[in-house]
Amino acid sequence: MRTLRILPALLLGLGVLNTAYSLPAAAQSNTTLSSKSASPKQKLLALADRYYVASAEFNPLEATYHGDAGYDDKLPMTLKPEVRARQIAFWKNMVKELKALPVGQLSGQDRVTYDILLHELDGNLSLAAYPDYLLPINQMDSIPLTLAHFGSGQSAQPLNTPAQYDAYLSRIAQLPDWLNQATSNMRTGKKRHITLPMALVNALLPQFKQLASGKVEDHPYYLPIINLPASFADADKTRLREAYQREITQKTLPALKEFYQFLHDDYLPSARPSTGWGALPNGAAWYRAWVAEQTTTNLTPEQIHAIGLKEVARIQSEYAILGPKLGYHGDAQGLPGWMETQTTYRTFKTEKEILDAYKAIDQEIRKHLPTYFGKIPKAPLEIRPEPEISRETASDHYTSPALDGSRPGVFWAVINNPADYASTGMKTLYLHEGQPGHHFHLASLQELDVPKFRRVGGNVAYTEGWALYAETLGKEMGLFANDPPAYYGHLSDEMLRATRLVVDTGMHAKGWSREQGIKYLQQTLGYTEAASRQAIERYMAWPGQALGYKIGSLKIMELRHLAEAELGQRFDLRQFHDAILSDGTLPLSLLETKMRKWITEQKSVNANK
Repeated sequence: MRTLRILPALLLGLGVLNTAYSLPAAAQSNTTLSSKSASPKQKLLALADRYYVASAEFNPLEATYHGDAGYDDKLPMTLKPEVRARQIAFWKNMVKELKALPVGQLSGQDRVTYDILLHELDGNLSLAAYPDYLLPINQMDSIPLTLAHFGSGQSAQPLNTPAQYDAYLSRIAQLPDWLNQATSNMRTGKKRHITLPMALVNALLPQFKQLASGKVEDHPYYLPIINLPASFADADKTRLREAYQREITQKTLPALKEFYQFLHDDYLPSARPSTGWGALPNGAAWYRAWVAEQTTTNLTPEQIHAIGLKEVARIQSEYAILGPKLGYHGDAQGLPGWMETQTTYRTFKTEKEILDAYKAIDQEIRKHLPTYFGKIPKAPLEIRPEPEISRETASDHYTSPALDGSRPGVFWAVINNPADYASTGMKTLYLHEGQPGHHFHLASLQELDVPKFRRVGGNVAYTEGWALYAETLGKEMGLFANDPPAYYGHLSDEMLRATRLVVDTGMHAKGWSREQGIKYLQQTLGYTEAASRQAIERYMAWPGQALGYKIGSLKIMELRHLAEAELGQRFDLRQFHDAILSDGTLPLSLLETKMRKWITEQKSVNANK
């Protein structure tokens, strides 16, 4: 099952359950599937259900993000060889059973389910051939940091009842075991010359130093106790306070301190000086596997690099037209750098002012949505600030509503210093992270009558491709009319996604250094050295992940242009958008097949009118 919130660390289930773990009965082979009375559809749906259950068991943090409370007390443990082996064996068995089905007897959504499930299983097995488990942490995501985020009470882990407090504490109690296995795997990685780049170790050390230091009462894992609801019984308050204090003091903090010392004293000196994935053993093939996974295409790194350069040149031609409207009359390539020096667009003084500005943008966009979509998601969308623990390394992002409706969709705004927050990119950012970007896709996905794994899974190319495409609707909505700074923000974000194609493939496939990537972003995006470094180090940690945005967006736009050309005046944009979203997340190859069929059907419908 593809993961979205934690990428790519949990894709192969970076943590695990305990060593006594075995697949639940629902995920084990079901002899009734071979019954002659079971139809191909029934067999397929049973396989799909087993896939979801096993995926949740192997990746319980992802289940929490999806609002599946049955796994809120577990940590993943596929770092352990025996658990990882069971996971891979499960995937292989699923492929065998899936391919045994008479696919010709499946139609409609059942055939879509079959194709998506097979695609995901093949992708899982492709990446399982590489030792990702030897790289269990990076500065972008890790189990310890995720737990700190959960402890805030503002994220996916529910903390409203004593039982939910017990579930979170259970995860804290399992963390020392996870850290011990992570250390073991990283020691193995050192021996096999599979380590993080030194720059990334230096970037994550402050996170673990913070987690391993200070008083228990100030620790992020203790925040639930600081925020104990007044409604809890006194006995529960006392019990939970003592249990958290005991667990964190006696086990969790010592384990975190030991892990930090390992990172600082042992792992850092052995970290590799190189930048890209291609420098690892069999790294070129490993990176190509990541590219295939993240783009759901057969494009090579070289082809993607060329697409990126072409897109950069196209957007710079837009800069040349826009620059004079902003008061800039220099070379187009210099516009981003000049804009970074303009303090006119940095007028915020407080976090509340920024959040209020996003709420105003939301209200403006809502007025236009019925013109562009026939179907509007039922789940509400909220705007919240990113919790302090993760602000320094987080990017603005969206989290899906809970499957049971207990949690809305949330746009998380990362606000460090309000005075540094530029207003130019806010409209485009909200179109992407809020609506009609991620919220329209992921909230609508949960409303579909399809197997659960499809409602919570995903791939980057479709998910981020749709959100990037949604940004382009801002121009059609008139959001940038008479607002050249906001249109610059739109082009700047588009340029960011174009440069990702260049630097990601440059570092991981063409031998670019970290410093070369940083310089390219500074020159092309006008970023500061610090902002460029943070972006480059993200791409270093998540190989290929940044490619899906532009590749997916270009495919959706290509399909729209095809539909417009084929249908002419009969083209209905609302119907096109509803069709793109109607089956949820698809690999780009399946999306193209589906939309070409839709175009043919629209021709037939219109011809009969």
